[in-house]
Amino acid sequence: MKILYSCLSQSWGGLEMRTVQGSEQLLNKNFSVDILCYPGSQINIEAQARSINCITLEASGYFHPFKITKLAKIIRNNSYDIIHTQFSKDLWILVPSLKYLGSDVPLILTKRMESSVVKKDLLHKWLYKRLNYILAISKIIRKNVIKTCPVSEEKVILHYNGVDLKKFDPSAAERKRIRHEFNIKDDDIVIGMLARITYGKGYEEFLYAAKKLNEEFPNLKFLIAGDSGSDEKDNEEKIKKIVRDLYLTDKVIFIGFRKDTVDLLAAMDIFAFPSHAESFGNALVEAMAMEKPCVGTNSHGVLDIIEDCETGYLFNKKDQDDLAAKIKLLINSPEKGIEIGKAARRRVIERFNSEKQTEKLIELYKKVAL
Repeated sequence: MKILYSCLSQSWGGLEMRTVQGSEQLLNKNFSVDILCYPGSQINIEAQARSINCITLEASGYFHPFKITKLAKIIRNNSYDIIHTQFSKDLWILVPSLKYLGSDVPLILTKRMESSVVKKDLLHKWLYKRLNYILAISKIIRKNVIKTCPVSEEKVILHYNGVDLKKFDPSAAERKRIRHEFNIKDDDIVIGMLARITYGKGYEEFLYAAKKLNEEFPNLKFLIAGDSGSDEKDNEEKIKKIVRDLYLTDKVIFIGFRKDTVDLLAAMDIFAFPSHAESFGNALVEAMAMEKPCVGTNSHGVLDIIEDCETGYLFNKKDQDDLAAKIKLLINSPEKGIEIGKAARRRVIERFNSEKQTEKLIELYKKVAL
């Protein structure tokens, strides 16, 4: 089966990373996969580094009248069995190209982000009518798609992101390497966040909770892994100023963007996920796969992931005191933390295993390609 994955986004975040990861998983299952991407984009760079074949097209925005025939020719010449786009904007060139060809090749869209715009006008009805299915990565996204897009409920399928459990294996990680790198003592309790330093990730609540916890527990360290985009440096400086204002400079460690996620998570004792409105929560699931007891916001996609008091703790959105209180429960009871961590990994194995999620996707491909 030959598949065209499409994501013409020029950004680099969860959506774009999942495009590359999803292609890789299908290639590992002996499928033929091409990625349609913007030339020179980070997707293009990362995919080529993994020896994934890329087809590049300079098409950003919505209207591409001079690129439709070019893409139509690519689709015709490659005889794809499935076209699967990760980026809804791509429909504006994919659908016209397929219409131009008169092609009935199945078209699938994965929705990873909420939209506040209702897309039920005639033009969007024309675009979305061409879709065979929409995959939603969480219940909140599925509900949002049904509310805002001109599609029937039957066409919107819940399909969670998956985690590579061979990679995120707590028994194979190096806990001490990261701790030694940043001079963290063996008896220090490390509470970590792994997120881009951008608006809505809950860094403010995390730091104010850190201040409160630090007053009670002297052996805490707060590890922040992530960086900001070029247009978000003001916000990053604001977050670092909060650290200085709260006199937490010797307690909070900013380590920037890192690719050694497994060892970073292994170095942590407790994982915090205070994001205000996350569609899913990839970092949260990865931390759970590493048997880390997690505290997450009781909102949006987190509700699909954490079972409160069983596979993690939920705290009230934007409530720094409640966040501190839930983290304190884990500090005071390491045994409970171990219990929750093991239950968290079992939940990931059951529900967010990339192998299982890829198999479900393949079943759908086979269904629509008949």
